Amino acid sequence: MHTSFIEISESAIENNIRFIKNHLGEDVLFSSVVKGNAYGHGIRTYCTLAYKHGVRHFSVSDANEAYELKKALPQKDISIMIMGMIDNSQLEWAVENNIEFYVFEIDRLQATVQAAKRLQIPAKVHLEIETGMNRTGFVVKNIPNVIKYIQENLQYLVVKGVCSHLAGAESISNYKRITDQQKKFRNAIKKINQYDFLNPDFHLASSAASIRYPKTRFDLVRIGILQFGFFPTKEILVHYLNKHKIFESPLQRVISWKTMVMDVKTVKAGQFIGYGTSFFTNHETKIAIIPVGYSSGYSRSLSNRGKVLIRGKRHSIVGTVNMNMMAVDVTYAEHVEKGDEVVLIGDQGDREITVSSFNDYIQIINYELLTKLPDNLPRVITK
Repeated sequence: MHTSFIEISESAIENNIRFIKNHLGEDVLFSSVVKGNAYGHGIRTYCTLAYKHGVRHFSVSDANEAYELKKALPQKDISIMIMGMIDNSQLEWAVENNIEFYVFEIDRLQATVQAAKRLQIPAKVHLEIETGMNRTGFVVKNIPNVIKYIQENLQYLVVKGVCSHLAGAESISNYKRITDQQKKFRNAIKKINQYDFLNPDFHLASSAASIRYPKTRFDLVRIGILQFGFFPTKEILVHYLNKHKIFESPLQRVISWKTMVMDVKTVKAGQFIGYGTSFFTNHETKIAIIPVGYSSGYSRSLSNRGKVLIRGKRHSIVGTVNMNMMAVDVTYAEHVEKGDEVVLIGDQGDREITVSSFNDYIQIINYELLTKLPDNLPRVITK
């Protein structure tokens, strides 16, 4: 029996996918970005439900994630796209299993052709262009040389897409950098369109850009955090709400994280609780022991800061968060006993512990908190 578990709301997934498809429109392909174990939601669980509700294109970070997704969704009508790491030794597997992947350097392009030749199967690739992220991608001026090599090996390559990645569309402070990137990408599009033997999908936008910079949507949009019920930042949320003259987010949180009380005890005044001396009892204190700690993804930085829900009331963590447990002050609770449900993320009664609230405690972004949730925590599907 696990000490905590994660609930995944199918109705929230359905709602969010509907919102995204309406937001993008019929002419733009929605690629579900499920890197980082589907942002901590569980790649197998989440993708099965996303497929059930109409998603057919998925983006992952590396070949290992593509392998996990392929096992979870063996259906032949899906597309899987690797946006990051794939070793040359993994290329044959990707080509043989119809996996699409980014190519952003000559070495990978040449190795891809060699793998396709051995298999006598054309590889499906996306050319990544460097527009200002300064991470991976071909520089625009080298596009003619890259295309020349592709043309010479056209029987072994299918250019499914041409793409780039924006460096911080979440914040208006990056406006100049983002607009410069857009110009470079449009220049790349002009160069690519000169070659009539190519007919790729162009893609640039992620969740934030799809909202703040709608002209970046092109043929395909890579949506990550929105599908899980979160806007990338409060700034993007406010931008969307103001633009559409509404007051509440149209998205629904997919994830809840729950555990239970493993023990309740009273500590006399004048005592320290847990390791070290970080919490001192000024009065008689009743504590509930919770079997979750930093090995479960609950940050040690939340010591003496975090909050949980028990019996519909908010309670504070006291003392240092340990590897496998922590203490919660329930002195003023009417009644708390062993076995009571504890909500770490989610609703209980009319109260909620939001993912964004963790940022208030320890300056951690949604993405980081979610992706730190261990893969071995059970994911339970709820309606």
